[in-house]
Amino acid sequence: MENLLGYVLGGLPLLGLLLWWWNEIWYVFPINFRFSGDNCAKLPPGHMGLPYFGEMFTFFWYFKILRRPDDFINYKRRKYGDGVGLYRSYLFGSPSIIAFLPSVNKFILQSDDKFILEWPNVETVGSKSLVAVHGKAHARLRSYVTTAINQPDALRRIAAQVQPAMVAALQSWAESGKINAYKETKKVTFENIGKLFGSLKPGPMLDTMDKLFYGLVKGIRAQPLNFPGTAYHHALQCRKKLDTIFRGVLLEKKRNNKDKNGITNDLMDGLMEIRDEEGNQLSEEEVVDNIVSLVVAGYESTSSVSMWAIYYLAKFPQVLKKLREENMAICKNKGDFITSEDVSKLKYTNKVVEETIRMANVAQVMFRLVTKEVEYKGYRIPKKWKVVLWTRYLHTDPQNFEDPLCFNPDRWNNSAKPGTYQVFGGGSRICAGNMLARLQLALLLHHLSVGYKWELINPEATMTYLPHPVPADGIEVSFNKI
Repeated sequence: MENLLGYVLGGLPLLGLLLWWWNEIWYVFPINFRFSGDNCAKLPPGHMGLPYFGEMFTFFWYFKILRRPDDFINYKRRKYGDGVGLYRSYLFGSPSIIAFLPSVNKFILQSDDKFILEWPNVETVGSKSLVAVHGKAHARLRSYVTTAINQPDALRRIAAQVQPAMVAALQSWAESGKINAYKETKKVTFENIGKLFGSLKPGPMLDTMDKLFYGLVKGIRAQPLNFPGTAYHHALQCRKKLDTIFRGVLLEKKRNNKDKNGITNDLMDGLMEIRDEEGNQLSEEEVVDNIVSLVVAGYESTSSVSMWAIYYLAKFPQVLKKLREENMAICKNKGDFITSEDVSKLKYTNKVVEETIRMANVAQVMFRLVTKEVEYKGYRIPKKWKVVLWTRYLHTDPQNFEDPLCFNPDRWNNSAKPGTYQVFGGGSRICAGNMLARLQLALLLHHLSVGYKWELINPEATMTYLPHPVPADGIEVSFNKI
């Protein structure tokens, strides 16, 4: 018994070492051995972490426990140096290369033949969706979506459609006197997205869908562990329920659209009318996948930046004062609503929009799949690995933005340095609804600033950073009419 205990205790350190180096042995050693030689590129510096989990525990340590997300990259910078902006790792279920400097991010985003967009857990948003397909299918879908929600004519129409819900929401907030900004901005944003994308009306079904999308979003970047209790499993269950709801909406639209002769009222109608070169329409699966992915992209990001606008304007009253002065001036000869053309004239408001989106850091990382072996400035990026573009670092690096954690719209008097502002991605995969997101935030800022005042109830609330950054209290504010 004593001998057995000795073997066990003596073997534990060896087992620990084996686990610590397992991914290095499995993934790194074969590549470096195969390309050994003085002139051969090696993998970037870094460590692959534990089997299966890789560096996810380290990731959670900085993002969830310490709540210092920027230290995840800064730790690597201290240990390995900045180099060319690449580290090797194992994250989100895959061997990965982390990219964090503007130059390498630009190289990756502009090399569509070598790096293709691939979300982790893509099955949660749909393998037939805009974010998952490539080639002609992607071009066809993107062209339609961009025309439907991101062009001047569309934005003009959307500005008129979304403001009634915004104004009604703000009035109800003032009547209650106290709100949770996280919950309330999600509610009004989802109401508008539901109207624009599927002609969905406020009510129990929309409330149910809101909860299901919340569960879905939490599982998109989660470790893919499919058993009860995990975020990924819950996301898959939410997706199944959303499929059932949207297929019901689709069936109802087919019944009602027989005599419409291709006239569309919303994004879903338009998706049902898209045809390929051979005249084939999208399947039900393709329509549902695209609606789900577009709602995820449009709903979560817009509600998040709206919430952060309320937070930062409360923290920086001098910004709110300038914002209010500009918006009061433009509404003198207006009715209850303004137009998209009016928004384009609100120069300071648009600076507040850009600064809020930068500070919110909704898309903290982006993902690409390596389709062919790539060499970049002496380092090898292996085929079938993932590239994780750490966009959060771009927006919080003092080299890119002076005093980056200070909310300062006046920094947008000058354009950002090339490659340092990637809140909407880049290259051919830049967010198809980036102008829609900006417009909705600008409209909310207008109605907020001209009619209301608010204060943070917990101005020193701690932050949470997963799945997206948000104060722990959801931003509780006292809210009143001016």
